Amino acid sequence: MEIIIRGDKIKITDAMSDYINDKLGKLDKYLENSDTVRANVIVKVKNHEQRVEITIPLKTFILRSEETQDDFYAAVDKTIDKLERQIRKNKTRIMSKQVKTAFDFALPEFEADDEDVSDTKVIKRKKVEVKPMNEEEAILQMELLGHQFYMYKDSDTNKPAVVYKRNDGNYGVIESE
Repeated sequence: MEIIIRGDKIKITDAMSDYINDKLGKLDKYLENSDTVRANVIVKVKNHEQRVEITIPLKTFILRSEETQDDFYAAVDKTIDKLERQIRKNKTRIMSKQVKTAFDFALPEFEADDEDVSDTKVIKRKKVEVKPMNEEEAILQMELLGHQFYMYKDSDTNKPAVVYKRNDGNYGVIESE
């Protein structure tokens, strides 16, 4: 596994890098072709807290976990444990899915009305690759990311859709026309 470590307001020492590499090495046993997998690790410091974010994009899924602790090593341990738990919890569902060929998908651009401008600000903008999948795979991906919603391209209708977690614990799907 290729591991890319970046520090935000902190210098990553050799000891920190070695510790992350050793701990992420535990995940190799769960991943097929782990030589082609790239793990992105971001270490951030805010006040006295250390935040470790690990993102591992796979062909059909993205594994992601983050943890904040007073101690860097404890944050790494908890983050790796979360990733390992995600993999083990969803291993049968992940293994049962067939890897689909990914292709580019672009959403149409919408023009903003000048009348709708308000005082609210967009504080974060993210570009994501929308992959074709069914509802079950989208729910799995949403759970792996720990998000409340997930945007995907429905493999049956070839249209964009959003799956979201409802307050009652069930799931909802918003489909485009």
